[in-house]
Amino acid sequence: MKKVGTQVHILKTSPLNQRNGEGSFIRLNNGHIMFGYTEFYGNTREDEESARICAIFSIDDGETWSEKKLLFEKPENAVNIMSVSFLRMNNGDIGAFYIQKNPDGTDKIMFTRSADEAESWSAPVNCLAGNFNDDYYILNNDRVIKLKNGRILLALARHNYLSPEELAPGKICFMYSDDDGNSWSRMCAELVCPFKNNPLGFQEPGLYEFDNGKIWCYIRTGLGFQFQAFSDDMGQSWTEPEPNTFFSSPSSPMLVKKCGGLTLAIFNPVPEHILREDDEEFWGRTPYTLAVSRDNGKTFTREQLYFIEDDLSNGYCYPAIIECENHFLAAYYHSDNSDICLNATKIIKVEYSELTN
Repeated sequence: MKKVGTQVHILKTSPLNQRNGEGSFIRLNNGHIMFGYTEFYGNTREDEESARICAIFSIDDGETWSEKKLLFEKPENAVNIMSVSFLRMNNGDIGAFYIQKNPDGTDKIMFTRSADEAESWSAPVNCLAGNFNDDYYILNNDRVIKLKNGRILLALARHNYLSPEELAPGKICFMYSDDDGNSWSRMCAELVCPFKNNPLGFQEPGLYEFDNGKIWCYIRTGLGFQFQAFSDDMGQSWTEPEPNTFFSSPSSPMLVKKCGGLTLAIFNPVPEHILREDDEEFWGRTPYTLAVSRDNGKTFTREQLYFIEDDLSNGYCYPAIIECENHFLAAYYHSDNSDICLNATKIIKVEYSELTN
């Protein structure tokens, strides 16, 4: 398989900043690109460590990047804020969605907006307020979508608490706004893993809208494949979840986006087999693969598979993508020659001209 892409930036870590990742891009009205990401600044790199959301900027379509700028600081009463998704709102504002982790183990999905191109932001609101109980919720980075009719749709992983320390297998639930983020409602539908003895259940979903309006929900599992379900009514109801056997996968998230007339999917293929040495420190998240569809995501083929990363001594996960004129940018966790998968963030540029086999 051909390897594509060139590194343009890496957000390295340090003893005072042990993890950078889970980011999202957005293009500003002046043409510049903003990349927001989670900066962990506590004593460890664990999900429950102190973290805030910072941003870097590029004025030349990703070739060079600015120094970091603090975007959102965590509230004093929160453990951290993390996992940002940017979205251009219907009224032209920039919307930002992120997780706020709380000491009692419950998470909030926060939403804020900027009317002045990320110079200032509205007071954040909890999208879950009045819609859910105190379960554990996850909205992954770069995952919020706006449908053709303007509806904003979020897919969340929801875990019940079996005890203060134990989570039930995940289910997928959905939130939406039909008034440009002013109010949020819960869909009745939930997606449940058909295998009852699977301890992970469904995790870390993503969404993609086809040209005909059908919505594809793809889902991280520990079952060797990404699972999927489809909706023909803007997320109100869904088909029964099933494995997508093209996207073999360890327990790691996938991302699908449209760029340059193509549909791109970044994922980790299943690496475990009897001839391979154990890579437990990376949870199977190596190598890193790009699948390209030339028919709006209807089909993906082996002939249009590429390596983004083929070095098996490093791990990679949690991608973000943005479209540019002659290329796209992708950002993702890179272990940076350490034995820690959730470490630095690498940004690469992939020319569309590279995607020919």
